[in-house]
Amino acid sequence: MRRSGAHAASVEDLVGLVVRRLLVVVVALAVVAVGGMLLAAQAVSRVTSEVTPAAESHQEVLQDLTDLESAVGAWARSGDAAALEDYREAAARLPGHERDVADFAASEPDLQPLLASELEAGQRWLDQYADPRAAAPGGPETFDPARFALGQDLFSRYRAEHAVTARAFDDLTAQARTRAWWLVGATIAATLLLTALAGLVVTRARRDLRRDLSRPLQDLETVVQDMAAGRLEVRAGDGGTREVRAVAAALNELADAQARARAVEAHIHDELRELDTAREDFVSNVSHELRTPLTTISGYLEMVAEEFEDAMGPRHQRMLEATTRNVARLRLLIDDLLTLSRAEARSTSLEQGDVRLLLRDVLTDVAITAAGRDLRVEVEEPEDPLWVLMDRAMLARAFLNVIGNAVKFSRPGSVVTVAAGAHEAMVRVTVSDSGIGIPADEVDQLGGRFFRASNAVDNEIAGTGLGLRIVQTIVDKHGGDVRITSEEGRGTTVVVRLPERSARQGIGTPGPTLAQ
Repeated sequence: MRRSGAHAASVEDLVGLVVRRLLVVVVALAVVAVGGMLLAAQAVSRVTSEVTPAAESHQEVLQDLTDLESAVGAWARSGDAAALEDYREAAARLPGHERDVADFAASEPDLQPLLASELEAGQRWLDQYADPRAAAPGGPETFDPARFALGQDLFSRYRAEHAVTARAFDDLTAQARTRAWWLVGATIAATLLLTALAGLVVTRARRDLRRDLSRPLQDLETVVQDMAAGRLEVRAGDGGTREVRAVAAALNELADAQARARAVEAHIHDELRELDTAREDFVSNVSHELRTPLTTISGYLEMVAEEFEDAMGPRHQRMLEATTRNVARLRLLIDDLLTLSRAEARSTSLEQGDVRLLLRDVLTDVAITAAGRDLRVEVEEPEDPLWVLMDRAMLARAFLNVIGNAVKFSRPGSVVTVAAGAHEAMVRVTVSDSGIGIPADEVDQLGGRFFRASNAVDNEIAGTGLGLRIVQTIVDKHGGDVRITSEEGRGTTVVVRLPERSARQGIGTPGPTLAQ
């Protein structure tokens, strides 16, 4: 029954009733299905793991006695010792098979007397004919018609007893299989019946939910779509459940505030754009303006070093060296600021290229520095090209920063490994060193502007704190990512991942332009 006003049904009321009905049907379905399958599985298991193996063992008993009969006959006819060996082997197998059948029959009252009669007949044949004949001399001259007739009669009686027991085994197997199939059929029938009942419950629930919940929500959806299309004058009605009416009221309030928010957002966006442009212009202008006086200062410092090389005392020499070093550091900082500003500001025109060739150029650039520090750079790369879409100059700068850092922070005489490969549609470039590493509590701070690890500062290793930021910015422009793992005192591993471009997509084909 539909209710309106403050007494309208809630979604919880509507859904709760449906869930309770379905829960009852599902639980019944699960109990019937699981219970029936367990009973059927138990019946099938009895056939496969008990009745059938026992029946096979029963046939093995017959086979063993048949082998004994053949062996003792061969011994009687020929006197060949090999026939006695066959007799002993068959006699050794027989007790195990008899024991297997007897173990099964112990739980089958109807089968137990039949099996006992059969085994007794077999033992009688063994005691009265087979064993004495095997112990007696063999050969054609030892043939005794009376003894042979006795053996044939006793073995025929055993076969008759075995046939009766075999029929009993066949009956047991048929009964077990019939029970298994009956349980499976009953389970399927009950499952289908409960499934049909569940279908009826779902159909009725769908009708009720569509009437009391779905249609009011569809009306709200239409209002939301109109608002998204820019028709902010539309408003939601007040029908439906309590929750739907609450959503409608909130939606109307949101529509009232949306117009005001859009105006504020546009104003803030314009201001942020102006600020970002001003920041970029400031960094670029200041960097360019500082380069000129730095070049002049650097030139004068070189002139002073040349003209007063022998006239300066140790104190003045140290002052000149410190000044020269800091000028170089300031120039490097300005260069990094300009690079970072360009990387963040400009759009990136990408073309397809082979990462292996780019890495070879970068490794050539760092070879002299590595040799000067007695470092060995080992390169691992596949034979096939590693195609990616790249801005060659920018990506080369990123790899130069990563490999250059590995060389700079490695201990003299150690090894820097550069490995390139493709995995899961990504080209991976892994750079590993055995340098000073990074403190564990500082790894998360890497990539921040001007951040430098504390151990690098303590060891007075030069740097601006912008290198990794530049790498991350450039790799982001290429749709990739940078992953860093490090252990202080053991070394650092940097993995640069870039989307792989299949060779089937064309070689040398200009790629898209990625804007900032």
